[in-house]
Amino acid sequence: MGRIDQETVQRILDAADIVDVVSDFVSLKRRGANYIGLCPFHNERTPSFSVSKSKGICKCFSCGKGGSAVNFIMQLEQMSYQEALRYLAKKYNIEIKERELTDKERETASEREALFAVNEFALNHFEHNLLETTEGVNVGLAYFRERGLSDAMIKKFRLGYSLDKRDDLLQEALKKGYREENLLTTGLIGRSEKGEFYDRFRGRVIYPVFSISGKVVAFGGRILRKDKPGGKYVNSPESVIYSKSRELYGLYQAKPAIVKKNKCIMVEGYMDVISMHQSGIENVVASSGTSLTEGQIRLLHRFTDNVTVIYDSDAAGIKASLRGIDMLLAEGLNVKVLQLPEGDDPDSFAQNHSSSEVEAYLEKNEVDFVKFKMNILLDGVGDDPIKWSRVTSDIVRSIAVIPDDISRNAYIKECCYALGVDEKILLNEVGKSRVAIREQEFKRQQQDKTRAAHATVPEAVSGSETPEVQQEKSTDGQDAEYIVSADLRKNTDRSAILEPFEKQVLRYVLKYGMLTLFDEEEDGISQPVNVMDFVESEMAADEIRFTVPAYGRLFSMALALRDRFMQDYSSARDRAMQKRSEAWTSGEEKIRSEATGMDDIIQREKHLTEECEEIMNQYMHDFAQNYVERILSSSDDDEARTITAELVMEKHQLSKIHTKFAHVESEQEQLGQLLPRALFELKNAILLCDINDLQDELKKEYSSQSPDGERIMDIMNGLGRMLQLRAEFAKRMGERVVTPGVSKVRSRRI
Repeated sequence: MGRIDQETVQRILDAADIVDVVSDFVSLKRRGANYIGLCPFHNERTPSFSVSKSKGICKCFSCGKGGSAVNFIMQLEQMSYQEALRYLAKKYNIEIKERELTDKERETASEREALFAVNEFALNHFEHNLLETTEGVNVGLAYFRERGLSDAMIKKFRLGYSLDKRDDLLQEALKKGYREENLLTTGLIGRSEKGEFYDRFRGRVIYPVFSISGKVVAFGGRILRKDKPGGKYVNSPESVIYSKSRELYGLYQAKPAIVKKNKCIMVEGYMDVISMHQSGIENVVASSGTSLTEGQIRLLHRFTDNVTVIYDSDAAGIKASLRGIDMLLAEGLNVKVLQLPEGDDPDSFAQNHSSSEVEAYLEKNEVDFVKFKMNILLDGVGDDPIKWSRVTSDIVRSIAVIPDDISRNAYIKECCYALGVDEKILLNEVGKSRVAIREQEFKRQQQDKTRAAHATVPEAVSGSETPEVQQEKSTDGQDAEYIVSADLRKNTDRSAILEPFEKQVLRYVLKYGMLTLFDEEEDGISQPVNVMDFVESEMAADEIRFTVPAYGRLFSMALALRDRFMQDYSSARDRAMQKRSEAWTSGEEKIRSEATGMDDIIQREKHLTEECEEIMNQYMHDFAQNYVERILSSSDDDEARTITAELVMEKHQLSKIHTKFAHVESEQEQLGQLLPRALFELKNAILLCDINDLQDELKKEYSSQSPDGERIMDIMNGLGRMLQLRAEFAKRMGERVVTPGVSKVRSRRI
């Protein structure tokens, strides 16, 4: 596999819509200019995952993960940069042009990529066997057709067949250059006690298991011959690309329908899912015969709050599965339960009924979990008070795990009515259960912290004391650590002290880099000065360099984009003019149909001209503002991509209530004040570091056995000049403003 060429990479990045990409994994709701949803990277019940369509970036403000579309796919699916690009190219039907990998690039190819590749080979091989070989057609395909599956469903779920030969897949894989160790890791082959390899799934029909992004991560195989040894089903073992506790069979195919209907139906097996899809009910997934896990529930919760669990008529099996309902409730899901008629399972019920009949049965017979659980648990209880007490306690435990107060109280009332129990008693019991749940959760958290502490014990710093940091108020009202005590200096290098100030300056560069800050007049000619040029000029004049290596490197990467910006600016202007033209054409048609006279036409055309110019100007403004962050947040440089996404994504948007009666200036509108101030504060921090260094040197000179008086005077004179400059900085901090159309004012040089 080669490396994607840069032209194709750019086409992929241009096509990738962050909202569209994230929506494949998370159900998003619009909030102002952004979208929000439950974070896919950690467990949460209140949405903190924000997606900005205009910036092309997403971020969770709880766990901090996110980034561009590429970075999001890399983190969520544990893909390499190239793998994520291929995923997006496939999503947007972009043909990939490749170049040959270098020897070094081949050596660093990831294990995950190799495992995905061998699984994809196996998937194609099994499909070929099913449809193109005599044995596959006569045995595998005949079985699926006997089960009532259409060719469309066989293709949709990419069902296959493994020939009843000892090493058919192994030999074909070796011919194609795949390694035995990867075949073993994915479980496609096994090794006997004699050390001989064999195909794990031989003589079985194959059900591929896909990740939420559509990559095949595992296989399930069902034996067809009763005289064959072994279990009815064989499944892939867990590996670095497959964890059964985090996958739901059919979710890849079902997620569009789940989002559209805002509801998911849970069944048990492969055929249950496929048959329901064939009947027209597509929002269906299965836990594939395993007990429901927290990982599976969280995965599902990204797409909907509503789940209906379908059980067949086996009461004993249902009782064993009720724990799964409690887990769904604990994650904040709204749970309903459906029991099928006696003798039916979802597969047979879907096969024997039309789509409308299945939907009608679902709507009529699904009930909330309390009613269902009581019906199941009270069966056979009779008048035995002890059994009644146990049933009540069991239902109380289920109600107690519900996180929402309103829902919990509603279920308590329903339970009181059904069981004839006083509401105060149930409220008290539910309260006790919730206290016990919180205590268990607290203990678990403490155990996790203890394990983490034991895993990474920090080295003790000899003689270190808690450093004292004197704080001053910065001009924007936020605390800034300016003066650092000698104790802190002993344990911290200069870059650690300057890091927050350098970070703020870099943030402005990444977020507004190509945006014009002001116009500077030189020899009567007005020249626009953008944010990046201004920062570079100010830092160069004072010989300032970023002390944090990652920030310095990212700043250099941003500066290097200026030539590319000029090349891309022309294309962006063409697109802006096209948008203006489209707006004008649309507006003209509206004027023709609505204008009441010539004066009205003239007035409307004047407004239309202004609107079209505003559309074009806004497009070019947004292009310039987002240029640096858009490119660097999708860079193949991991560090650059991560830092950019962290710095440019804002947690809060200005609320409408703030702007209803008065205009509140945005950060961008205040750049003429904020950016110079940020540079001043960086220079001030550098000055204080220099002062501290001289103080250390003076102390060292005084404590020496033979102090150098001349050297002491030089140091004191230097300190005097710096302290005077420091006093001037304190006066001028926040007073320096850049106004559009006015030449910039240089600060005093340090």
